[in-house]
Amino acid sequence: MSLPSRNLVPLIIALMFVGSLVAAPDAWAQDKHKYFFKAPPGVSKYTQQQVIDVGNVPGHQLRIYELHTKYTTEAPVYDGIKVVEAWAHGVSDYTNGSGRSMNYGTSLLENGDKIFSTTEVLMHTVVGPDGSRKSRFNTVVTLTSGTGRFKGIRGTLRGTGATDFKTGTSDAQTEGEYWIEK
Repeated sequence: MSLPSRNLVPLIIALMFVGSLVAAPDAWAQDKHKYFFKAPPGVSKYTQQQVIDVGNVPGHQLRIYELHTKYTTEAPVYDGIKVVEAWAHGVSDYTNGSGRSMNYGTSLLENGDKIFSTTEVLMHTVVGPDGSRKSRFNTVVTLTSGTGRFKGIRGTLRGTGATDFKTGTSDAQTEGEYWIEK
């Protein structure tokens, strides 16, 4: 038996590597789940807020907040399990209602499991001629972990909506995909 020529050694190593990938597809592939949810109005309320005026330009404020969402019949669903309530604890840096915010989220599911996330928010507020404000947001939610059945959850969700800083969010719609790592 003769040894392969030196020119064939890299090819043999590459074929062995590719063969190992084909032999273990479960290690590389995860079942991806599509996600879509349109929140009914009035389910989210700010339960705590503290606002500090920065003072460098008019309307520049830092804010910490807690947002609580209680779902009834219409609720987000992960892998067939409904979310019953969610909490977001965050901080915003807005000038006249426009700017960035980020929060840490906890979703409690009907089976007792939890899903944890981080959310980046871009807020844009327009002041009308009558002084009224309309605030719209775009979000990117990163699912970071969970408990129980959702321990290995990962994913990215994108959303849009409106908010009244005193009461809560409305017209919120979120879509994306997630998977549960084994």
